[in-house]
Amino acid sequence: MRYSFTGKNVTLTDSLKERAQQKLDKLERRLQKDAEVNVIFSAERQMCKVEVTIPLKKRILRAEVTETDMFAAIDSVQDVLEKQMVKYKTRIRDKYRKDASYKDEINYLPQEEESAEEMPLKIERIKRFALKPLDAEEAAMEMEMLGHAFYMFRNSRSDEVNVVYKRKDGTYGLIEPEY
Repeated sequence: MRYSFTGKNVTLTDSLKERAQQKLDKLERRLQKDAEVNVIFSAERQMCKVEVTIPLKKRILRAEVTETDMFAAIDSVQDVLEKQMVKYKTRIRDKYRKDASYKDEINYLPQEEESAEEMPLKIERIKRFALKPLDAEEAAMEMEMLGHAFYMFRNSRSDEVNVVYKRKDGTYGLIEPEY
């Protein structure tokens, strides 16, 4: 695996890099040999955050963990990525014959590592609505008025479908399609 380390408000020491690489190397047996792993270390106030992104052919594995200790965050982020891989496996286990690309991206875990309580993905409700042409600020106001965490709309400037969402820190995000 190829690693890319970035530090925000953190001095990247060799021990940090080695610990992250040691923990994330445990995922190597389930990933492609040439997988690219992007690790971002950041610190704000008394909290340390580790973000790991692993782009695959058609999917992205991403984990973000905030702890009081950087080494504890590294340990936790590896556990989160492991759980994501198991979750993907259980969701796609019956369908992988139809979509062989997933089989190439992540090697399947042994049967005994699956969690029995994992529920299959089930869509409970389908909602249809007309997309209003709005700008991002108007969409954020609509979202707040409705009390939702996200809002889909047609961007009046680009005429594309966009999503505005509320972030954990209280700011807003905008998702635009890329072709």
